[in-house]
Amino acid sequence: MGGADRGGGLGHPSTDAIRGAFRQDGLPRRRPGDPCLEGRIREREDHLRLRNGARDRRRPQRRVSEPATSVSTDDVASWEGARKLVEQAVAEFGGLDVVVNNAGILRDAFLAGMTESQWDAVIAVHLKGHAAMLHHAGAYWKQQSKAGNRPSAAVVNTASASGTTLPNAGQANYGAAKAAIAALTLVAAEEFGRYGVRVNAIAPIARTRLTLATPGMGAMLAAEAEQLGADEFDAFSPANISPLVAYLASDECVTTGKVFAVQGGAISELSVRHDVKTIEAEGPWLIDDIAARLP
Repeated sequence: MGGADRGGGLGHPSTDAIRGAFRQDGLPRRRPGDPCLEGRIREREDHLRLRNGARDRRRPQRRVSEPATSVSTDDVASWEGARKLVEQAVAEFGGLDVVVNNAGILRDAFLAGMTESQWDAVIAVHLKGHAAMLHHAGAYWKQQSKAGNRPSAAVVNTASASGTTLPNAGQANYGAAKAAIAALTLVAAEEFGRYGVRVNAIAPIARTRLTLATPGMGAMLAAEAEQLGADEFDAFSPANISPLVAYLASDECVTTGKVFAVQGGAISELSVRHDVKTIEAEGPWLIDDIAARLP
């Protein structure tokens, strides 16, 4: 849930875990003049639906080449909007199997010049949007589990290199939100595991409208694209991200509580809770001791 323009679905249709789980642009779709974020909900492939028993028999059977699509104009940055989006998915498709949190905006500015509205808007869409969807999807899955219909479901959150490995000047709001999403993913994985739900996150680097609008990065990505030959591998194509999202959303994946950086042909597992170096003292710390030993 949470989509973007110009995506149409997975960049690699042969990845058959889920079709359309990750749009290729990175921005939430907007209708002209409509500030609401849109969510796109994709029905899972026939061969996965058939594994889930009686619940899926309530869903209309469709050919794999014709996945159902539903659009919501509710704002995922509000508790109420996220509730409506989850309820719409359940009502139209008979259940909820996968949530892909991907709504996002930019309001870049240096901290000394950033306005309160610039800070609040980015935190609301990215961080609160993820939390709101997790809250209502989690409540649904908890109810299903208590009723004896333990789900096999997945969440894929969207962090960023800006909030994990590559701090970017001018993006304090965006970086803070994305770092928080990485931490939120770990907590949600611990909580949702008891319901049969896996939660992971990706930190993608790709050429999207968001990254092309990022100072410094946009020019570099545009130049790379111009230099590509007709048959050369495009390491910054958004299509390189989709297969990982599809796998994390599939029943074949057992991984949970992980954050993966993905760019081009590389996927890296990131550690967001690993001690790098420890210094210890026999008694209370002295400032001079810390100054002498702390890097």
